[in-house]
Amino acid sequence: MKNLGFGMMRLPVHSGPTDFDYEQLNRMVDAFLAAGYTYFDTSFVYHNGKSEEATRKALVERHPRESFTVATKFPTFMLIPEEKIEETFQSQLNNLGVDYIDYYLLHNIQTVYYDGYDGNGGIVKTTHLFDHAKKWKADGKIRHLGISFHSSAKLLDRVLTEHPEIEFVQIALNPIDWDSELVQAGPCYEVIRKHGRKVVIMEAVKGGGLAKLPGNAEAVLKAIHPDWSIASWSVRFSLEKEDVIAVLSGMSTLEQVLDNTRTASEAKPLTGEEKKALAEAMRLYRESAPIRQSEIEKYNGLLYHGVPVSAILQAYSICQIQPDPGFSDDNNYLKNTIAEAEHLDFHNGLEKQAVITDDGEDITSLVENAVAWLTEHSF
Repeated sequence: MKNLGFGMMRLPVHSGPTDFDYEQLNRMVDAFLAAGYTYFDTSFVYHNGKSEEATRKALVERHPRESFTVATKFPTFMLIPEEKIEETFQSQLNNLGVDYIDYYLLHNIQTVYYDGYDGNGGIVKTTHLFDHAKKWKADGKIRHLGISFHSSAKLLDRVLTEHPEIEFVQIALNPIDWDSELVQAGPCYEVIRKHGRKVVIMEAVKGGGLAKLPGNAEAVLKAIHPDWSIASWSVRFSLEKEDVIAVLSGMSTLEQVLDNTRTASEAKPLTGEEKKALAEAMRLYRESAPIRQSEIEKYNGLLYHGVPVSAILQAYSICQIQPDPGFSDDNNYLKNTIAEAEHLDFHNGLEKQAVITDDGEDITSLVENAVAWLTEHSF
């Protein structure tokens, strides 16, 4: 289970997202490596486009190349024209100061970028992005090719069938997203394993959202392990999964590095009692949301533009109890789900569609308000 990864997306800064606290960051990198972990994950866009550079300064320029593995991602969502793709990739090599990238991902593969709104092909296909990536691998500039994925298990199954060159898939996976109707972490994980590919887990603590829970939920966990941090429960949940290259944690302080490496080093598969406690804590967590899960379940079977109403309300409600609701990854899954179901861009507005329960309750306004919020905060 020694597969913790360092996510370079929430790095320590002084006054802004690109003003890195290198004194602390260097100590964090050194502590991570000293604990026996080697996987560092960055991206062309993290920290306003400066995370790759920070990775170079804190890691690449300070440690032997063979002592670490680095992962970064091509910014699919920036809609870069094909004639600029090679230039963008070379800039990433330059940013990182490396001749090759160990794990390279096409960033944010999802319905809109893969199929387009009309289903005939999005930016990934029109720019032949996979062909470029296969050439980089053939040239030795990347060692392993993968994708980060943000859509349905159904689409993932098709993507992996159509692209046998994909070696691994990075997905959001944690105790709350595991059975999320929109994120579908559990089903996506099973699709990856069905295809015999490897997994990289992101959002293991849901962007910090599972580092602190409501008092009654924390009490359930503390009753069993008073010495475990709340965040460590989610990390352990991910660490025990099979076929996993790395479980990423976006760490901002040395304390978080030490806690995560300690957790990963001592982690064992959760016992039955521990799994039961974690499930109960997650139930209480969902019940603390503005629309409780027990209330949402009344609406099972209802659809709004081809999407389960329960999924919409669950995603909206979970976002509201995150540290930064507008940045929760759930926001973007609805866009893709509607695009997959009806080939519509919800940013252009959706036709009025009444939502009436079997007993005659009109919940149209409730659903529309949730959709409006998710639309406003998607990207």
